Amino acid sequence: MSGAKNRLSGILGHFLPSQSGAPDSTAAGFNHHFNYHTLSPTFFLPRAAAIEPEAEAIYHVTANNKVLRRTYIETADRARGLAYYLKKYGLKRVGILCPNTPAFLESIFGIAAAGAVNVAVNYRLKPEDVAYIFDHAEADAIIVDAEFVHLLDAYKRTHPDVPLIVDTDTDATQGELSGPFDSAVWEGLQYDIETGSKGWDGLETHAADEESLIALAYTSGTTAKPKGVEYVHRGCYLGAMANIIEAGLNYHKGRCRYLWTLPMFHAMGWTFPWAVTAVRGTHYCLRKIDYPHIWRLLKEEHVTHFAAAPTVNTLLCAAKEAEPLPDPVRVTVAASPPTPHLFEQMTSLNLHPVHVYGMTETYGPITRGYYLPEWDNLPTKEKYQKMARQGHGFVTSLPVRVIKTEVPDGTIIDVERNGKEIGEIVFTGNICARGYYKDPAASRKVFAGGVLHSGDLAVWHADGAIQILDRAKDIIISGGENISSVALESMLVTHPDILEAAVVAVADAHWGERPKAFITVQAGKQLEGKDVIDWAKNVSGISKFMVPREVEVVPELPKTSTGKVRKNILREWAKVADRTLVK
Repeated sequence: MSGAKNRLSGILGHFLPSQSGAPDSTAAGFNHHFNYHTLSPTFFLPRAAAIEPEAEAIYHVTANNKVLRRTYIETADRARGLAYYLKKYGLKRVGILCPNTPAFLESIFGIAAAGAVNVAVNYRLKPEDVAYIFDHAEADAIIVDAEFVHLLDAYKRTHPDVPLIVDTDTDATQGELSGPFDSAVWEGLQYDIETGSKGWDGLETHAADEESLIALAYTSGTTAKPKGVEYVHRGCYLGAMANIIEAGLNYHKGRCRYLWTLPMFHAMGWTFPWAVTAVRGTHYCLRKIDYPHIWRLLKEEHVTHFAAAPTVNTLLCAAKEAEPLPDPVRVTVAASPPTPHLFEQMTSLNLHPVHVYGMTETYGPITRGYYLPEWDNLPTKEKYQKMARQGHGFVTSLPVRVIKTEVPDGTIIDVERNGKEIGEIVFTGNICARGYYKDPAASRKVFAGGVLHSGDLAVWHADGAIQILDRAKDIIISGGENISSVALESMLVTHPDILEAAVVAVADAHWGERPKAFITVQAGKQLEGKDVIDWAKNVSGISKFMVPREVEVVPELPKTSTGKVRKNILREWAKVADRTLVK
């Protein structure tokens, strides 16, 4: 028996992990016992360059107004050069303060390939918030676009030794018009030659530990200090794979042409930098949102995909250049709940919404409103209402849930799937982030009960789809009635002259709270608040208890960098208006 036992132990040894404590590997991230490799999306770039080196990776109009087209082999070489530069100087936490430029895209891959962590920051934040983030993340270098170097003045006063790698975003890679970023790339490529010309084999295209950090994605910090959400290689890989499927990046003949309307700094561009690269698509980089330019790219460059918040899509549809496109464009819509009316407008222009929902803590999107063929037989209004729901969990996640809120903290009980009982959306599965950097208390709170809490209130329908009603803080309780600001906004924008609508709660001596609406008006139209109230009461079909008593017309709604309406600012506006009325 002892011989048989030893033979069995020998066989099992081929299937069990190495007991030495070190991976049985000849290259980082590869284990011969299992024919296994760690998951890292960094591998997608050298893979794309190996398969189609001359495929167009980047299209970009530079800061010096030149059209830049860059192939996958050129892009991969530049990312590789940056990686070797970072390795040469031992840089491990690298900030990014750039708009959607080629340098940003190359940095995402180059920083990870160097075994470092990227810290991408919103360039629309106040300088003190930018400084806080880079200090909190312990950045040891910052890649910064020349336009935004001034945002680092305060940071540099307290961190004079942190080097800035400035990108000039021109069409030149050498010479007078190039800058420190290009010089770093060339220095890194030379360093690779000097150290044996190992190329990508000398870099970390597969992380040794797939649960190690690849990025710190900071929340906006509108109501508190920004939190650094910990992104790991595995989560980014699985988020990117999900977006390939859910956004349909490889559903058509030829490669996708993806337009960067979504900021790359926001939740690492919802993992689309990796997803588009994985299918060898073309990245159409944009320094800023410019609706005439976007429509030109849609028409002339035949863009096939982009991702944008409802507010961006609303203004895109309202642009004077808007007209139905000859070929369908798949548009990933997220950041705030869209209205059915918007989806109807988009579809009429051949912009087909792929509605998703998520948060920074879920690598961006984690649910999708899956379109079902039988919806084609529904009345138009009902079809678009179903399309505007937040839907089901992504293919690489676990099902999304809605749980009761009137229970002790940490208690997880699902609501009824009846489309009526309101609860909080929670997540579990592969594409939930690891936690908050250097904030264990906040990490424990957001994962209380073993699920990731969203703070969003929703109902759960009988078909398993979820539908957001509001953020917990945005539900308006008026005279005992719960009013969803999202639902009221959806109704108000069906007025033919209203462009956008946002609703907040204001104090009311009799009802406790009541809704107040802020609206913007379609170009060339005139509208007063009292006209909207009359329409809401007599034409719209809005329930009487939901009709706002105040409607204020404003030139534009305050928004975050990703297009979310900043309701905290609207609440302040409402308070100022109330104080003015009292006086």
